[in-house]
Amino acid sequence: MHVGTTTAAGGRTLGEAARSSGVYRRRQPETTVLYEIVREHLETFLAQGRGSDGEGYPHFVEREFRRYLDCGLLCHGFARPHCPRCGFERLVAFSCKGKLCPSCLARRTADMSAWLVDHLLPEAGYRQWVLTFPWTLRFRLAADRALLTALLRIFLKVLFAWQRRRGRALGIRDGQTGAITFVQRFGGALNL
Repeated sequence: MHVGTTTAAGGRTLGEAARSSGVYRRRQPETTVLYEIVREHLETFLAQGRGSDGEGYPHFVEREFRRYLDCGLLCHGFARPHCPRCGFERLVAFSCKGKLCPSCLARRTADMSAWLVDHLLPEAGYRQWVLTFPWTLRFRLAADRALLTALLRIFLKVLFAWQRRRGRALGIRDGQTGAITFVQRFGGALNL
């Protein structure tokens, strides 16, 4: 893979800029507490999840954990960008692009936010609304997509009606409402 001869600020090559500014530094996921916990306890977690029928967790759960353990490690694959102008090379480990991985999730979130702002959303005022549910209902919602969709639809219907009433009170007759929703099924402690 070749980066090309694009130059950075000051006329330097990308290689010169990367070496001097520290633009890219491998993140070393294997040194994090989360990585250590998953690596040390994944097999036990999966074994305990298997019931007497041998079923266990859905395949995507195990796949997500295993891909996370490979993420960012050079031994599991990498790209070698090369600047033909200055000869600078760097090894960049492949990423899992999963939702369990904090680095990949942060990148996905930032990319999605940038795309929404740059390509989809018109210039207007925006507000973030967060809908949470009692603990007893969260587990059912995690397993029942239709119920979650129905509750989200009800929430948006009530919210949009309230926004239209507020708009009319402010003299806005034909105000438009809309929503982009993201379902987050975990809290800050990775709980459901």
